Order: sequence, then C-alpha cells, then structure tokens
Amino acid sequence: MTVNKWTASQIARKVIENEELFILDVRNADAFADWKIEGHKFEYLNIPYFELLDGVEEILPKLPTDKEVLVVCAKEGSSVMVAEMLSEAGREVAYLEGGMKSWSSHLEPVKVADLENGGELYQFVRLGKGCLSYMVISEGEAAIFDAVRFTDVFINFAKEKDVKIKYVFDTHLHADHISGGRHIAVETGATYYLPPKDATEVVFDYTPLTDGLNLKIGATQINVSALYSPGHTVGSSSFVIDNQFLLTGDILFIDSIGRPDLAGFAEDWVGDLRETLYSRYRALAEDLVVLPAHFMIIDELNENGTVARQLGDLYKENHGLNIEDEEEFRHTVTDNLPPQPNAYEQIRQVNMGKIHPDNDEQTEMEIGPNRCAVR
Repeated sequence: MTVNKWTASQIARKVIENEELFILDVRNADAFADWKIEGHKFEYLNIPYFELLDGVEEILPKLPTDKEVLVVCAKEGSSVMVAEMLSEAGREVAYLEGGMKSWSSHLEPVKVADLENGGELYQFVRLGKGCLSYMVISEGEAAIFDAVRFTDVFINFAKEKDVKIKYVFDTHLHADHISGGRHIAVETGATYYLPPKDATEVVFDYTPLTDGLNLKIGATQINVSALYSPGHTVGSSSFVIDNQFLLTGDILFIDSIGRPDLAGFAEDWVGDLRETLYSRYRALAEDLVVLPAHFMIIDELNENGTVARQLGDLYKENHGLNIEDEEEFRHTVTDNLPPQPNAYEQIRQVNMGKIHPDNDEQTEMEIGPNRCAVR
C-alpha cells in the first residue's frame, strides 16, 4: 500500500473540523507526555521508535483497521520508516511531513467576526504551540496583534486580502515565543507598538504603546483606552476592538489566568495581576468577547475553531477570577506555576533584539507546549 504524506495544515483542518484521527507517536515517552498533537476526536498510541526497529508486528493489533493511521515523530525521518513498515504489513498509513517541528510552526487563520462598517477580524491559531495572533482588516488597512515569528504568513494574508499593514502591536514582551511584530513592521513600513515598561532593555526603535492611545483602522475604531493591564509583565496592555472584542494578551485566558513570574518578579507582580483581573477588567462590559494571546488545551477551541468567550462568562466559569480572598489568590498563583517555557530567557533576549539566532535555533527555542498560564 502507498504511504501518504500529510501536512500540518491538513491536520489543523481535522482539529478545527472535529474529525477523527488515530496517531501513532514514535517519540520517546517523556516527549509525548510533555506535548502532542491534540484534537477533540483524536486517539493515540505512543511507542518509541527504537522499540520498533525489529518490526511492527507486535503493535498491529493495537492499531485500527477501519481508519488511516498517522505516524508522527520529532522531525519526520523516524515516522517515514515506521510508516513504510506498516504499509508493507498491509495497513493504510500516513506520516506528518516535517514531524512535530512542522506542527509547532503551523498557523491556521480563522475568521472571528465581521466588524461594523465592513471590517473583519481574524485569529491566527498556532495549534502546536497554543499561540494566538490577530489581524483587523478595514477599508484597505490592517493591524496585527501579537504576531509570532512566521512573518510571511501575515504579510501574505494581507496581500491576499489586498490590504496594507498599517500598525503592528505586541501586548507585552513575550517570553514563550519569538515575536514577529517588529520584523513585519520593518518589512511593510508599519508602525510597531510595544509597551514602554516592557521595553527598557530593547535595542531597537519602537513606538510606545501608552494607556489611552486611540487608533483607527479604516472604519474600525481600535481603542487602547484605560487598559494598561499589568500582571503577566509590568507593561502588559489590552485592546478593545470595535467595542466588541477584548484582546487580553497573556493576562486572561479562557480556562486560566496569566502567570506573573517569567521575568523573575512573581511576588511583586501577583498584586498587579489581581488588580487587573479583579478591578480593571471588572469595570468593562461583560458582553465583550475575550480574545487571548494563548490557549492551554484543545477544549478551549469553539466549534468554529476560534478561541473566544464573553468576559461575563469567564467571571462565572474561570476559577482564577473567583478567588475572593487576596492571600488565597496570591498562594494559588505562586504555588501553581507550571515549568518555565523552554529557553524563555533566550526568547526574551531575542525579543529585546539582543541576540539573533538562526531559524533552526529559533525552532529549538520554541519547541514544546505553551506555558504562559497558572495551572
């Protein structure tokens, strides 16, 4: 039988469209436990590649015969060899082109909504990393928020939509992934905004993202008004778009809240985090739709593939927003921090413009799951 090759884009559509898939992951058990391709209706079998060197006969009874099996490894090579063995055994099988390395890099644009006066809002879902970026389009202009490092995806999407990128924003200095914001701005001539309190060590030019800034994209009003929202970082800022959507960066997620420790100031910043979540955001309209910069688990995706929920619903359902005692909140946050993101200190240095790793080095820095939230 023929061995098929599937792309990360094909797998992403299966995730978003809630399709079934059986994955044979041949990475080591610790790598699989730490991070895997997640889908609402996916099944998994993890058998390390080295256990299959003498053949695949012993695992055949564990594999379904009524659906195609996708073999996954770190970079592709091992999955190709296992897929070929399975094919020779008469099984319908495919492998993921580029392995988990390609899955970590893939961005899937999903339309969130039509805005007033003809505008559109898109969410770019990086399923393999849990990153979420955004593009607002209106009357031939575009603004981008929290862009990841794959700048060509955003630039090409803007070309497809026949719009000019006018503004690029980072809600904060990211520590878990490398930002593409300033690079998009350089390439397109857009203005790049960064909160100045997060930019004290950057070595490039930027435009300060200040509290009360109001900008317009075409016919769509983008308000950065009274939304200085520290806690994840000292400079974290939020955006209200079209009086409908609240971009929260890494302060508030669908099922969790932001961690305050990635610059080493957990005890200092946890108070800021509480002030933002329990006071600043409480003063906003409950029907604002929260659009975070990350998601943690596949269950946070809606049926249309977006990650979005009304602010009022989160105040009812998100445990991090319902800890009334301040001391209990402090302990909950600081006692439940997940492991630090891979190479987060180096990633911060890259986002400050201080070091310039090549593409392969950047990929290695970012490999692994999102770890921006309190557990």
